[in-house]
Amino acid sequence: MTKKVMLTAAITGAGDTIEKNENVPVTPQQIADSAIAAAKAGATVAHLHVRDPETGGISHDTELFREAVRLIRDSDQDVVINLTSGGGGDFIPDLSTPYQAGEGSDMQTPQERHEAIGTLLPEMCTLDCGTYNMGDAVYLSPTDWLREQAKLVKDAGVKPELECFDTGHISFAKQLIKEDLIEGDPLFQFCLGIPWGAENDPETIEYLKTRIPENARWSAFGIGRMQLPTVEEAAKRGGNVRVGLEDNLYVSKGVKATNEALVDKAVEMLKAQDIEPMTPQEAREFYNLRNPGGGQ
Repeated sequence: MTKKVMLTAAITGAGDTIEKNENVPVTPQQIADSAIAAAKAGATVAHLHVRDPETGGISHDTELFREAVRLIRDSDQDVVINLTSGGGGDFIPDLSTPYQAGEGSDMQTPQERHEAIGTLLPEMCTLDCGTYNMGDAVYLSPTDWLREQAKLVKDAGVKPELECFDTGHISFAKQLIKEDLIEGDPLFQFCLGIPWGAENDPETIEYLKTRIPENARWSAFGIGRMQLPTVEEAAKRGGNVRVGLEDNLYVSKGVKATNEALVDKAVEMLKAQDIEPMTPQEAREFYNLRNPGGGQ
């Protein structure tokens, strides 16, 4: 019997990538079109951020999420929708007054980070499970903020993907589970190779697997040139997988990717291990996903 895994396509992200690869989608229409193309190529899940249509930069505008989600839902192509709830968490301290946010900071409250989730009711959303260094910035997600976000996600009936960038994040995710803020069998995501978090190597993946609860499922992704090798490593260890332009801009050395090309490559790599991507409906049933019609 062929094994099945959930294959996520992370469509656009929020990084400064549009100058490096013109295939990175920016407008809601482009984001939706790319998500649909990725789903046709075999993606189970489309993970969405949105961008400012004028600048291509980061945006948290619920109306942009609404339009992208509407276009996907109105299409004939089925796909599970997973919205980011990471939101504004980038804190760059002003060195003259380090307790204040400096230029380039982008902060939102837990309620603001949850707004698109609570309004549009996707089937899934990410939940970043801790604070971590990220270049000159610190991604801020204090524990009480995360408790509040987790409760909002639970009350909305959305399945959280517990994003863990380091081992301490797994510890806190387990605390959320202990406090009954996570419903059902938890789903962890190991975010690997992001400076300065968990390393991306087989030993780290194997170690992280040992730290999650027995009833948990997991996924892993790598960034840049390690994206596709991580598909192979995660799949052969029983994990779900993720590809997409949020994390990697090239399908091979010097060859700019599209989301559907990365999904095609992941499907090919999975097939070599006698593994297939779940269909969206199979994922809904396996992970007890709700809100397939979503909100408005």
